[in-house]
Amino acid sequence: MKRLTTEEIARVCGGTASGHADITSVVIDNREVTPGALFIAIKGERLDGHAFVDAAVSAGAAAVMVHNDGVNVSVPVIKVADTEKAFLDLARAYRESFDIPVVALTGSVGKTTTKEMIWCVLNAKHNAHKTAGNLNNSIGVPKVLLGLEPEHTAAVVEMGMNHKGEISVLSKTALPNMAVITNVGVSHIENLGSREGILAAKLEILDGLKEGSTLILNADNDMLSKVKESDFDNRFPIRTFGIHGDADVTARDIKYLEASTEFTASVRPSRLSGLDGADGCESEDCSFDVFLPTTGEHNVYDALAAISVGAELGIEPESMAKALEGYVPAGMREKVEIVGGITLVEDCYNASPDSVRALSNTLRIKGEGGHRKIAVIADMLELGDYSEKAHRDCGKYLADAGVDMLMTYGQLARYTADEAKKEGVLRVLEFDSKEELARHLIPMLRPGDVVAFKGSRGMQLEDVIELVKGEIK
Repeated sequence: MKRLTTEEIARVCGGTASGHADITSVVIDNREVTPGALFIAIKGERLDGHAFVDAAVSAGAAAVMVHNDGVNVSVPVIKVADTEKAFLDLARAYRESFDIPVVALTGSVGKTTTKEMIWCVLNAKHNAHKTAGNLNNSIGVPKVLLGLEPEHTAAVVEMGMNHKGEISVLSKTALPNMAVITNVGVSHIENLGSREGILAAKLEILDGLKEGSTLILNADNDMLSKVKESDFDNRFPIRTFGIHGDADVTARDIKYLEASTEFTASVRPSRLSGLDGADGCESEDCSFDVFLPTTGEHNVYDALAAISVGAELGIEPESMAKALEGYVPAGMREKVEIVGGITLVEDCYNASPDSVRALSNTLRIKGEGGHRKIAVIADMLELGDYSEKAHRDCGKYLADAGVDMLMTYGQLARYTADEAKKEGVLRVLEFDSKEELARHLIPMLRPGDVVAFKGSRGMQLEDVIELVKGEIK
């Protein structure tokens, strides 16, 4: 982080500073304090950071920011009206000190994978900064922005939401000059009422986007395909990517292999002028081969979004292709591990019908060649009245993928089990206990099996994975 003073920080946050200190980092957790840190005391749902001010100072904080009266410590105090708002204001002001491409990204599913692929592509030309982990909310995004260093020449910032208005705040903080929406599904429909409501919430990403900046959309998504430049008074040019229909960036000759994907990417220089004149690009078309070290149609979409960003920024096709070869899955998102000859596909970070359908396609591909396909599915949360239909749809997807066995955990996943049985899956087992599920699964496994795990974060299905791994090893 660039060095700031307490006086500068107080000014941009509309507060007052009781003294001078040089600030080289900003934290909201007293356990993360290092010399030169500003500790911001934020009041959360469970904990109030003001209770940890003394601990932060004892740990070496150079200054603290509070909105409560009566804080008496030995370091400068920045007093503001609301520390959470001040955190956002500080992050926005700090971001404005960087004249670099900042790509904002949102979507119902695939955000983090797409973010990682965009980061790979950006690094083909830039020293790129990115969202780490799940820092995609009103606390996480400021932390990401304040992590920008003077040597960074580009950034990609992931934006998540549960309710209307949240992405608007994040966009106005990050001030992006390019935005990507991967898709509009049914995640958080319980809070937003309808897919139209979800679309409107995702389009809040435009609220902080500089006029004239590019909006990149998935042309194959039924909701995003309806979005037109005229909807926003032609203030933002729209560029599209897709597989099955007309788009500015497309994929053809796709080959889904057991652990990788190969395809030819095609870009229209007439729409994406950043590539015009690049090696391998003709006047009407630019095509190049791409290898991804992961499989599934959903990963092709994510790669096409990344290529769209790269093309807008004039990154050479060969450089983008090489960058995507180096993609590494993040966290618990479709991580593939072979243990004792058994392929475990771990995708337990979150779940929605769209992501279960993607995982079903992965199972289908990895099961080719006679491998037995086993799906372990837990509840999908925050779907409201749409929940039963969503879970039943997942049963159809898994049946279409030809799974040999389905095991479910949770009350909602029983709808998935019921639908899978109706669609012809012969071996379906339902459990209310993760331990019981693991106890039944482990003795059934044999070398060559492909086992996919999928559930909402709150279901913590990784507990089953660890039990399975421990027993196999």
